[in-house]
Amino acid sequence: MSQKSLYTLIFIGFTIAVILGLVDYYEVAEIPDGVHSGVRWLTLLLMVVLGFMRKSLTTWIVISMFVGVELGFSLPGFSKQLNVLSGIFLRLIKTIISPLIFATLVVGIAAHSNLKQVGRMGLKAILYFEIVTTVALFIGLAAINLTKAGEGAQLVQVETAQVDKAGQLLKQEKKNHLLEIFPENLAKAVAEGQVLQVVVFSVIFGIALAMLNEEKKKPMLHFAEGLSDVMFRFTDIVMYFAPFAVCGALAYSIASFGFEVLKNLALLVATLYGALLVFILAVLVPIGFIIKLNFRKFIRAISEPVAIAFSTATSEAALPKAMENLEKMGIPRKVVAFVLPTGYSFNLDGSTLYLSLASVFVAQLAGVDLTFGEQLLMVLTLMLTSKGVAGVRGATFLILVATVSDMGIDPQKAFVILGVDAIMDMARTTVNVIGNCLATVVVAKWEGEYSDVPEAVKA
Repeated sequence: MSQKSLYTLIFIGFTIAVILGLVDYYEVAEIPDGVHSGVRWLTLLLMVVLGFMRKSLTTWIVISMFVGVELGFSLPGFSKQLNVLSGIFLRLIKTIISPLIFATLVVGIAAHSNLKQVGRMGLKAILYFEIVTTVALFIGLAAINLTKAGEGAQLVQVETAQVDKAGQLLKQEKKNHLLEIFPENLAKAVAEGQVLQVVVFSVIFGIALAMLNEEKKKPMLHFAEGLSDVMFRFTDIVMYFAPFAVCGALAYSIASFGFEVLKNLALLVATLYGALLVFILAVLVPIGFIIKLNFRKFIRAISEPVAIAFSTATSEAALPKAMENLEKMGIPRKVVAFVLPTGYSFNLDGSTLYLSLASVFVAQLAGVDLTFGEQLLMVLTLMLTSKGVAGVRGATFLILVATVSDMGIDPQKAFVILGVDAIMDMARTTVNVIGNCLATVVVAKWEGEYSDVPEAVKA
């Protein structure tokens, strides 16, 4: 059977499954459970066959997402045990991040000894991050004022599970974001996954190494080059486990939260997804056109990291593969190693958009009518407080609670969002990764370090 035939059969099976699901949901007719589930599983089987034919990691990740959703829906008891798969994957990924960032940054800085370029890249990256995240904040603000999703959710009750989850998140120690940029102990920074601290240490280390003479810095440079090559190969090995992790993460999420939580907060979720789509189309795509981005090449490079980010709702999981793919795309290692990890703290486009949107949603839920001036002040506050926050699940909730508390609103009103937070986190994390990958290309082009034009054409 050809791949084209398989695609056709998969599309037909998916369409039939959706129609049967809608007929059953609206009770138009009684559909036997065996028929509906049989169509779904048969479609999944065809997708697995397609995966073996294509032999593509991205294809397998997409297939595993559908399998995970089906497992979570059909076998919730079993699926709640599958979270261990994503846990194993994330632990392995975290072992890669710090040594990979250290090695690539040290080589990028010390091998070229262009210290002025490091400072220039830093200023350009921060300027770009600030402009784009500010636009994201205003898009989120506009979206929630347009849909007024909070006013339609007045009857939503905060469940005990949501209160418990919120309590666990709020127990986290409040930190000074400016102070937390600088490491006090490298081992501690590595152990706690403080990406920005590792970046700061690596930059200073690379500058110090660049200041040595060739004889003294050569051994360390060779070590760093070897370490970066090893960590990229390490990433390739770990990525073979990604489809299982993706399947486990989605199966666990569906089994734990189900689809029922969407009923009361569906408009909030739809508002966020719509606002993020507008941000991509109205901001990121035009930026791509401005820098004359090869969209096909870029999409091919980020497809795997984006699929991982969406399914695991964790930016960290996508970082090593994003670094590797952007370098294969032609972005110099020194630019990728500096801009991409830094963006994980300063360029969380999806998270910042979500924060302005969710803050006004909570105000609407509490019956508080915020004036334009109050909303503008909130955005200015979020411009500062949203920076330096690691792109991991739950981190944005702390900022949200602090923001609504400053507005004089009961922070417990924000707890209802946790019911659909996992679904929203998938979307905002995806946009975080897309935004940071694009930022890396922008800075590379800004520095004259990357061009999509082949050498033969330029000559």
